[in-house]
Amino acid sequence: MRSDDARSLLHTAVPTAAVGAIVAVISGVVAGGKGAIGAIVATLVVILFMGIGFVVLQRTARSMPHLFQMMGLVLYTTQILLLFVFVAVFKNTTLFHPKAFAITLVAATLAWIGAQTRAHMKAKILYVEPDATKGGKGEKPENTGSSS
Repeated sequence: MRSDDARSLLHTAVPTAAVGAIVAVISGVVAGGKGAIGAIVATLVVILFMGIGFVVLQRTARSMPHLFQMMGLVLYTTQILLLFVFVAVFKNTTLFHPKAFAITLVAATLAWIGAQTRAHMKAKILYVEPDATKGGKGEKPENTGSSS
């Protein structure tokens, strides 16, 4: 993973974890220990799912840039579907408070998306690849236009 990708991932995961911690405290106060456990599990699920998606998307962007947009749409759709499946599987669990889990899942996902948007907007990413000079240092590119 390139350093700018790792920095972007860090700038996305840390705010998500902070939001998860805040919601875990609130859930602990409102719903007790099971509410806090549900919030912590939801935060970890969001960071895991979205983090894996981020890494997959960055690798796709480097190896197959022509598939980047389509892969992003497929990836985000798959992540949302997996989150719905995760909620459906643990809907009636007694391990943690399901409502605290669901609320934290939504809050952490929105925090991830917001932090990822902010990290992307603040990143200094070249959108035009600079031309490499021909030959060596200091040479001007060859003029191929006609001068009639």
